[in-house]
Amino acid sequence: MHMADEGDVLTDLNNPAAGANGADNQPSAGVISQYIKDLSVENPSAPQCYQWNEQPQLDVQVNIAADKIAEDVHEVTLKVTCSAKTSQGTLYLIDLDYCGLMGMRNLPDEQTHAFLFAEAPRILFPFARRVIADASRDAGFPPLMLDPMDFGALYQQQLAARAQEQQQGAAATPPAGEA
Repeated sequence: MHMADEGDVLTDLNNPAAGANGADNQPSAGVISQYIKDLSVENPSAPQCYQWNEQPQLDVQVNIAADKIAEDVHEVTLKVTCSAKTSQGTLYLIDLDYCGLMGMRNLPDEQTHAFLFAEAPRILFPFARRVIADASRDAGFPPLMLDPMDFGALYQQQLAARAQEQQQGAAATPPAGEA
C-alpha cells in the first residue's frame, strides 16, 4: 500500500467530475445565498383605509435582472411590486427586491442565461412570496398570497417573442447591395 507523499497528484477515480489534474470540469449551478436587498411598504391612506369596504384592485408586477458579480457568481434580482387600490385611494404599495447570489461553473452560455432568468427566479420566488405576504399582513391587511409562477414557461415565451421580432426585423430590412 502506497501512502501519498507531498507532491503526489491524487485523482479521485470514483468521481467522474474530477479530471486528470483534479479539476472539476462538470457543469454546476446553485444558490450561494439569498436576501432582501430592498423592501418598501407604504400605507398612504391609513387610518381611513381600514374603514373602506370596497374590494381593492390588485396590481402585481414581476421583473427579473441578473448582474455578474465575479467570474462564477451572479446576483439575480426578483423585483416584485404590488399595489392595492380602490376608488377611494391606495391601500398599500409594496416594493421588494429579493436577490440571490448564484454560483455557476462550466455552463454553456445558453444554459447560463436559462438558469439566471428561469431557474433562479423559480428558486427565489417562494421566499419573495412569503416576504410580500408578511409585508401586507404587517401593514394591517390580509396576507397577499401571490399565485405560483411558471418561470420556465415565461422564459420560453420571451425567447419565442424575441425570435419572432428578429425574423420580422430581418424581413423588413432591405438587402444590402447596389441595384
